[in-house]
Amino acid sequence: MMKNRKPDGCREVLKLKIAIVTGASSGMGREFALQIPQMYKNLDELWVVARRTDRLKSLQEQVKIPVRIFDGDMQRDYIFEKLQRELDRRQADVRMLVNAAGYGKIGNVSDIDLKEQCGMVDLNCTALTRMTGICLPYLSKGSRIVNLASAASFCAQPGFCVYAASKAYVLRFSQGLAAELKKRGILVTAVCPGPVRTEFFDRAGALAASEKEALCAEPEAVVTQALTDSVRGRSVSVYGAAMKGSRILSKILPDHLLVWGMMKINHADI
Repeated sequence: MMKNRKPDGCREVLKLKIAIVTGASSGMGREFALQIPQMYKNLDELWVVARRTDRLKSLQEQVKIPVRIFDGDMQRDYIFEKLQRELDRRQADVRMLVNAAGYGKIGNVSDIDLKEQCGMVDLNCTALTRMTGICLPYLSKGSRIVNLASAASFCAQPGFCVYAASKAYVLRFSQGLAAELKKRGILVTAVCPGPVRTEFFDRAGALAASEKEALCAEPEAVVTQALTDSVRGRSVSVYGAAMKGSRILSKILPDHLLVWGMMKINHADI
């Protein structure tokens, strides 16, 4: 019997090994799209998702494996429907899913446009959950999910309230999902960086304090550690001593002290 045949004599269907990265047009998502093919040599294609088509085409020219572009708004149904059809049609084996799409707005809840606040929840939480759910049937033993959370998820943050809460969801969702998928041999890692030098703050607003600017990390280093932590099977990836210290403090200090501290750091008008 030929090696590529099933017991019933039918020829084995060779699945397309892919990685999927959302938010791939800039920042952390773009950096993941650049680094993943360097670390995982057996991928057939990289699928990238974002709104800005021109940015994705530029990225396509920089990646050495075939890149399939899915340009669209992840707060709309059509992009998910298109992905679902392609996953089915191409018999995809999703070796890695990176949920990097998201945004934040600095400011008090009373001062930020309500549509922007709900948009944060839609993109950071709902779209991430939907993308994960669509891809789950196409993940197999050894596959990995990497979700972009934030060090902001470690405690409530006056002045950055909705964003921090949305990233707390991502962290807890990832930890729970990791436990659910353990028997399938699928690893889930929540990435929790502090400030990263990307376009994030162009939309979020200026950093609230000079201390945060001093703590800004480079996206290349954060992504390299995140991928390394994913390979090692770590459920949470935290870059830098300062952010690791913040995580420890969030487990030790009472909530009211943490909130008071973040209010001072973020200069929240409370």
